[in-house]
Amino acid sequence: MHKTRAKLVLLLFFLPFILFAQQDDSESNDPSRETDWEDFKTDLYSFGDQTFTISLGVCFPVLFYNNGEKINHNFTPPVGGSGSLSYYFYFNSWFHLGGEINGLFLPTIAKDTLYIIALGIKPGVQFVIWRFEFPLNLTVGMTWHRYLDKVYYGFYMKGGGSVYYRFNPEWSFGITSNWCWFPEWTEDSNKNINGNIVELTLSARYHF
Repeated sequence: MHKTRAKLVLLLFFLPFILFAQQDDSESNDPSRETDWEDFKTDLYSFGDQTFTISLGVCFPVLFYNNGEKINHNFTPPVGGSGSLSYYFYFNSWFHLGGEINGLFLPTIAKDTLYIIALGIKPGVQFVIWRFEFPLNLTVGMTWHRYLDKVYYGFYMKGGGSVYYRFNPEWSFGITSNWCWFPEWTEDSNKNINGNIVELTLSARYHF
C-alpha cells in the first residue's frame, strides 16, 4: 500500500515535467510554428503582409510663408496636438503602400483653434535591422482646414520616418516624425499661405 502511494506521489510530482517535455517536443516538430521571427531577417515581411498603425503626439508650427516672405503664424503656445490612423500593405520587405487619416489642432493668440483634417495615400520603403524597423513614407492627399467660420479645402503633402522596436510578431512600438506642408492657395495671391508644421508622435503598429 505504501509503495503504491509512493509511486502515485512520484507520478504526480513528475507529471508536469513530462507533459512540458512532450509539449515542447511537439512544438519543435510542428512545421507551422517555424518562422523567421527568431532570426529577425529583412524577409520577415512578404507580399500580402499588412499593418495598422495608431499615432498620438504633438505638432509644432515652424515656417509660414506668403509670396516668399516669412510671416508670423500667431500660434501660441507654439504647440498643438496630432493623431492619425494608418494602414499599410507590403509588397515585400522593402516596399509598402497605404493610406492615412490625420487630425491636427493648433491654438492661436486669440485663444481660438485651427483644426486640420487630412486624408492621403502613403507610399514608402522600410529597412529592418534586427528588431528595429525604419520605415520612410511620403504622404500626398487632400485636407480640410477650419478656423472660426472659415473653411478651406485643398492639397497637402508630408514626409517623414519612424523608428520601431518589434516587441513580438504582432506588435511594434516606436516614434514618428513628419514634416507637413499645408498650403492655402486662393484667387488673391496676397492671401496665399504656405504652412509648414512638424509632427512628433508615439506610434504602435499591429502586424497581421
